[in-house]
Amino acid sequence: MPAAPLFWWQEKPTFAARLLQPLGFLYGQITLRRMRRSGAAIGLPVLCVGNFIAGGAGKTPTAIALARMLERRGEKPFVLMRGYGGRLSGPVEVDPDRHDAAAVGDEPMLMARHLRTVIARDRVAGAKLARGLGATVIVMDDGLQNPSLAKRLKLAVVDGLGGVGNGLCVPAGPLRAPLAGQLAETDAVIVIGRGKAGAEVAAAAKAQGKPVVTARLQPERSAAERLAGQKVLALSGIGRPEKFAATLREIGAAIVSERAFGDHHAYSAADVAAVITEASQQKALVATTEKDWTKLAALWPAAEVGRLVVLPVRLVFDAPEGVESLLSSLSGAAGAAKPQHHGLR
Repeated sequence: MPAAPLFWWQEKPTFAARLLQPLGFLYGQITLRRMRRSGAAIGLPVLCVGNFIAGGAGKTPTAIALARMLERRGEKPFVLMRGYGGRLSGPVEVDPDRHDAAAVGDEPMLMARHLRTVIARDRVAGAKLARGLGATVIVMDDGLQNPSLAKRLKLAVVDGLGGVGNGLCVPAGPLRAPLAGQLAETDAVIVIGRGKAGAEVAAAAKAQGKPVVTARLQPERSAAERLAGQKVLALSGIGRPEKFAATLREIGAAIVSERAFGDHHAYSAADVAAVITEASQQKALVATTEKDWTKLAALWPAAEVGRLVVLPVRLVFDAPEGVESLLSSLSGAAGAAKPQHHGLR
């Protein structure tokens, strides 16, 4: 997937964005109508972890963190994903030892190493498979704009630095539908990291009476310690490569070069050879994301494994008790009431 246009992330819409704004208006209205449709009930509560924009915002680490919290509450969460970039349409449970990213997609491969994961283009069929495999709750990674399943709890993830970009809809900006309309269809907002853009979205959410939860991404300690003070080539194929670069700088790595491919990039042997050659010339380590490693593992030469450092991150909530309050609505019968959001505003 090609990188998003840079003008999407300007604070104020550029001339190019204004030219595309009429198309964005139509796209946003169509998407908003879809969001308002009633979905199918499958006899299990569905927690949707989505975002307002096209591109990365931190949904996957958020889904993992929430599923772990549900496990501690005695639930058996299954993650449901579309399987973007994979050839299998599903429904199928992802097996990291049998599948690869080309079959099921890079994000499901990452997710399946943490939690039981089902991919399905047909979300209802995927949820029914998970139910048959023993799920007590479905964690839907992405799909805030997908109306196929009835959702008990809808959480929108927002990147604190990027927010919603220029505030316009695709293709004029990154929004999938107007922000106010999407907020009305959302139960709470999770803002990851600090930044003016994220604070503005949080304020808009609070103005609509929506709870706001704050969180941060925490790099895995041993990998961070290995990269601290080292010259690094930053290698990524994610929606917002600048976020990965910022994380590397925060842990003290000295970035000497960046290789940022489009989101869900299918790496080739030539890509890997070029990266290794450049890193060798720079006498640098290669740092990459856990998501990218699901595709790089099969291509990376054994002789060069010592040069590569995978930097996993995990989501840490600033106020876990507020999140627990939201998750309480997912326990019990499938028809339970919406959460009351005590103490989160």
